[in-house]
Amino acid sequence: MKSKRILILNGPNLNLLGIREPHIYGKTTLKDLENQLSIDAKHLGVEVEFFQSNHEGNLIDKIQEHFQNSYDGIIINPGGLTHTSVALRDALLSISVPFVEVHISNIYSREPFRHHSYLSDKALAVISGMGILGYRLALIGLVHYLKELSFDGKLQLP
Repeated sequence: MKSKRILILNGPNLNLLGIREPHIYGKTTLKDLENQLSIDAKHLGVEVEFFQSNHEGNLIDKIQEHFQNSYDGIIINPGGLTHTSVALRDALLSISVPFVEVHISNIYSREPFRHHSYLSDKALAVISGMGILGYRLALIGLVHYLKELSFDGKLQLP
């Protein structure tokens, strides 16, 4: 059986993890995070691919690669695009793949403009405020969800 493929997308400024506002985002670098998620993915029996861009169009292009690469799920931290990008929302909806939205900080305890997400209502789940652990929880949850899907696409409940 083919291994599930999960795309992990990071939006603007997440390349500065570990450097930018460590009191909010922590000291773990993006590379450290990717290394940990690669280990987690191996234990979970899935493949992960990472992509980060400070440019909205690059993120949309990567999402649209689904039509060539067949991702089974996406974990996305859209950064500031969370609150502004209808185009990112449309790209995610166009490929009909389950996605989990992740935020390192609790966006609801920050400035009011950060309280709205253009993605949350379409996400399988949203993890906000758990720091870097949120990515690991997203991966575990998404893999569990994907493995519970039957061949007809319906979730098998216990």
